[in-house]
Amino acid sequence: MSTASQLPPGLVDVLPAHRFDEAALREYLRPQLDGVGQSFVVKQFQGGQSNPTFLIEAGGRRYVLRKKPPGKLLPSAHQIEREYRVIEALQNTDVPVPTTRLLCEDDSIIGTPFYVMDFVEGRVLEHPALHNAPREQRWAIYEAMADTLARLHRVDWRAVGLEGYGRPDQYVQRQIKRWSQQYEASKTGELPAMEKLMQWLPAHAPERDETAIAHGDFRLGNLMLHPTRPEVIAVLDWELSTLGHPLADLGYCCMPYHLPGDLPGIRGVVGMDLAAENIPDEQTFLRIYSERVGRDSIPDWYFFLAFSLFRIAAILQGVYARALQGNASNADALKVGERAGVLAEIGWQLAQQAEEG
Repeated sequence: MSTASQLPPGLVDVLPAHRFDEAALREYLRPQLDGVGQSFVVKQFQGGQSNPTFLIEAGGRRYVLRKKPPGKLLPSAHQIEREYRVIEALQNTDVPVPTTRLLCEDDSIIGTPFYVMDFVEGRVLEHPALHNAPREQRWAIYEAMADTLARLHRVDWRAVGLEGYGRPDQYVQRQIKRWSQQYEASKTGELPAMEKLMQWLPAHAPERDETAIAHGDFRLGNLMLHPTRPEVIAVLDWELSTLGHPLADLGYCCMPYHLPGDLPGIRGVVGMDLAAENIPDEQTFLRIYSERVGRDSIPDWYFFLAFSLFRIAAILQGVYARALQGNASNADALKVGERAGVLAEIGWQLAQQAEEG
């Protein structure tokens, strides 16, 4: 069994708020997972996951457990059953996902439903500038990201059993409505760019609808790369996945091409010499994706970029409002609020570019 010094980074003892009956969990898992009868150690991954995530070491094997957070939850939030369903559906496709082991919907074991999958050893590189990757690998990492997104969008969602996973139509319109409502509910001041986007987006939503498995948060930080090679070995964090428009995923993935690289908390590459850093520019990235997925065009591109910026700005505004309710002098919360405004402004600029054609 691995020693503590060999544990992956970002692991801590289970936080007090997330403790559960580890003995009950071990008894439940013993007949279902290899190694549990020999030894059993649980650690918690640090980070921003809204669904608490844990590493289980059992007899030399490593597993990951994801569960709902404790306490009263919104009905539509933290649906780890949905996460498990989509990862399970993708097991026999060419989309790299961890091997699923089991889903437990019985909340009497550890207090909430949970699922277990294999631990995947690799690298997660959060920043699109790829400062922590060898320069000679950066182009290939972006190519692998485009290829992986194309693989996901090529999956026949009906054939893998995901009929009913989401409504297969009007995704963009429903998302605009949802995030407009969320923004209105969490407003703390005036953001003129958000008001303009809430008017502009519904009026310019594409008439042509498309449906694919949409990850909902497809970015470098949710891709596990091979420890040494520029290959994607697992797509992580399926919490926002549904049936949706593939270009919404693509627009979200390409946001860094339109975000400043010099503002704290905003992960962008604007201002960088991409060629010198061996990173493909946006047009090249779109060409790679299109070739792999089988598209001959990407219509309404600036709409999808503006939509992605609007969505993330609405999410950050919600984070900001909740933080202010807890502590009005929270410096980090104020920075988050500033970022929501910056993202909305960039989204509105992209909307105007769409108008200009």
